[in-house]
Amino acid sequence: MDLNSASTVVLQVLTQATSQDTAVLKPAEEQLKQWETQPGFYSVLLNIFTNHTLDINVRWLAVLYFKHGIDRYWRRVAPHALSEEEKTTLRAGLITNFNEPINQIATQIAVLIAKVARLDCPRQWPELIPTLIESVKVQDDLRQHRALLTFYHVTKTLASKRLAADRKLFYDLASGIYNFACSLWNHHTDTFLQQVSSGNEAVILSSLERTLLSLKVLRKLTVNGFVEPHKNMEVMGFLHGIFERLKQFLECSRSIGTDNVCRDRLEKTIILFTKVLLDFLDQHPFSFTPLIQRSLEFSVSYVFTEVGEGVTFERFIVQCMNLIKMIVKNYAYKPSKNFEDSSPETLEAHKIKMAFFTYPTLTEICRRLVSHYFLLTEEELTMWEEDPEGFTVEETGGDSWKYSLRPCTEVLFIDIFHEYNQTLTPVLLEMMQTLQGPTNVEDMNALLIKDAVYNAVGLAAYELFDSVDFDQWFKNQLLPELQVIHNRYKPLRRRVIWLIGQWISVKFKSDLRPMLYEAICNLLQDQDLVVCFLSALKELVFKVSPYLETMFTLLFQLLQQVTECDTKMHVLHVLSCVIERVNMQIRPYVGCLVQYLPLLWKQSEEHNMLRCAILTTLIHLVQGLGADSKNLYPFLLPVIQLSTDVSQPPHVYLLEDGLELWLVTLENSPCITPELLRIFQNMSPLLELSSENLRTCFKIINGYIFLSSTEFLQTYAVGLCQSFCELLKEITTEGQVQVLKVVENALKVNPILGPQMFQPILPYVFKGIIEGERYPVVMSTYLGVMGRVLLQNTSFFSSLLNEMAHKFNQEMDQLLGNMIEMWVDRMDNITQPERRKLSALALLSLLPSDNSQFD
Repeated sequence: MDLNSASTVVLQVLTQATSQDTAVLKPAEEQLKQWETQPGFYSVLLNIFTNHTLDINVRWLAVLYFKHGIDRYWRRVAPHALSEEEKTTLRAGLITNFNEPINQIATQIAVLIAKVARLDCPRQWPELIPTLIESVKVQDDLRQHRALLTFYHVTKTLASKRLAADRKLFYDLASGIYNFACSLWNHHTDTFLQQVSSGNEAVILSSLERTLLSLKVLRKLTVNGFVEPHKNMEVMGFLHGIFERLKQFLECSRSIGTDNVCRDRLEKTIILFTKVLLDFLDQHPFSFTPLIQRSLEFSVSYVFTEVGEGVTFERFIVQCMNLIKMIVKNYAYKPSKNFEDSSPETLEAHKIKMAFFTYPTLTEICRRLVSHYFLLTEEELTMWEEDPEGFTVEETGGDSWKYSLRPCTEVLFIDIFHEYNQTLTPVLLEMMQTLQGPTNVEDMNALLIKDAVYNAVGLAAYELFDSVDFDQWFKNQLLPELQVIHNRYKPLRRRVIWLIGQWISVKFKSDLRPMLYEAICNLLQDQDLVVCFLSALKELVFKVSPYLETMFTLLFQLLQQVTECDTKMHVLHVLSCVIERVNMQIRPYVGCLVQYLPLLWKQSEEHNMLRCAILTTLIHLVQGLGADSKNLYPFLLPVIQLSTDVSQPPHVYLLEDGLELWLVTLENSPCITPELLRIFQNMSPLLELSSENLRTCFKIINGYIFLSSTEFLQTYAVGLCQSFCELLKEITTEGQVQVLKVVENALKVNPILGPQMFQPILPYVFKGIIEGERYPVVMSTYLGVMGRVLLQNTSFFSSLLNEMAHKFNQEMDQLLGNMIEMWVDRMDNITQPERRKLSALALLSLLPSDNSQFD
């Protein structure tokens, strides 16, 4: 492709490819696709996206096509790979100057340079790193920032390579540029700290961006660039200096507003400092040992003392708690029961931990967690009042869960309490003692404190097993609190029922359950309250018979009333637990649920996880209804049809549960129906998937064979046999056994039709016996299949023997003799008594024969 003549044409097509008109867009995309493999095309793209006078959208598209081209055609072994001459030209052009004015395009250019670096640096591109280092030193702000951005993406990409040779190259690179990277970061950090008091937001933001980027580079070099980083003074110097820098940056937050871009960038930089420490601890726990003391002192002072007041923010507190948790839980720091078996590094780290976590420190952390961080906030209480359902969903799930403060504090409490339970158990018991008896409903603070302490007691249930008489506490304290109906007591009642749910699997007498179920039935009538303890309710469902009608009715009403998808899933899960526990006793009460589920299935068309919950409920419902589940077929069978149809997108989510529902439907079906037989059309594509669901598929096939072998085999045996033949070529040994068991069951149930329908598989079995299959389990199954044919359909066996004699070019007598000899020799492979008996009978059936083998 001639650059001069092609540039205009390519530019015109790229412009058309940015059009909103599909009539213009589609031909342009097709043309660009054809050019992807043309020599010189990527050189043209480079000229286009580096020309700042052209339209931004066109340049953006050119960058994207260039980036995709690297993925597809840059490697030497790729089809239509770029020539070495063109790649040399492109590499030089990419780092000629770093002056891209548009941020988004600059980021894409940095990413594509990193992609090339992953493949070519340093061997084919030795000049890349020196060029970047020189470019980040220039005084021009734009060029410096773009070079630093590229430097970060290149470092990030090279750090992610995992082959030993690549790791060695990155170690060499890191040791060579680490000093420069530290100096660069210190320079930009000092510049920012000097400018932060100027009040010039643009200058502060520009300086902060460079600080952030240089710190990102250092993070990758520090964490991934050294085998034994504790032996490198520069690395340890940087890490020890992080704590002082963090203090400086946290103090800067006092002078920067709370609602602007600078504040956002400042918080990102502070979080990045903590990520360096967390990543280093994760990758190099023993190298982190000299930092344990300082990390704990810093984190505890900012999170659990007044030092952090006015400067900390939620995400920073979460990161500090994560740092404490990782140090407390780190297995590298836990000595063996026999201290002499532990390494000196482990003992040193353990000694530092024990010296820090003294009784006063642990007591203060525990009290602060419970009395400060566990307290419900005004915002949470308001949400509870306005939208209990939404509050519960927010509290128990969501993508941001692991970054949220409340769950993080709870996990830290659990880990510290587990590690130091002998010290902290008396502290928590003392807090419990101070809260005995009823609480004044007008004293909101006292209610919140009690809620927080109950939360702690629930989280530490397993650790407190020997220290708390929960049965007495339930009767004397918790049960009366469940009966307080004042509106302000709602959050505490919700906490009490959650607390009981935590303890019931730990320590709870069965004779107290009736009292508990009566309380639950009363609570179930309050929708705002019940949605908040659904996760606990499934732990409370055991012997519910006397309360079954009330509980099931109230849960069903709740299922209709709630609107959040997650809440409906929780309710369905509890209903499933109830149905599973009581089994057939559920029959008188499920009419309303059976009528409602089709409507809920239709409403949940866009919510596949809710449909999974419906499938689970249907599984337990069919098991509970038994043969009466046939009345559900008008709804049930279309659900199974959709869930197991691999041509339908929802099957990705629904297939496993759909197959389970299909299986239990067959197991509880009194007879085959045309509709139930028809959905077997889905099976052939499922067998082609060869997925982890194959075992369930074989069980379903067996179900059809046992339910109605003649009708089933006449309809589907030919296609099923073809699928089995394909499977046997590539499936595992265990899979082969499962296939052959299905064939054996068909022969057993229908000795006349079975051999005819699975005739193509039988020569495969015969051949396996003659050749002496080496796997005993497979050989045993072969003999079981052949024994069925020989014993139950002698004429078919004779025709099979004749066919195999022609194939092996042997006389029938000789072949039969060989088979019998191998059969007798491998009888010990058969471990199941039923199969041994079958083989003996099959061989004995040959005795009356006039065959010369027995002369």
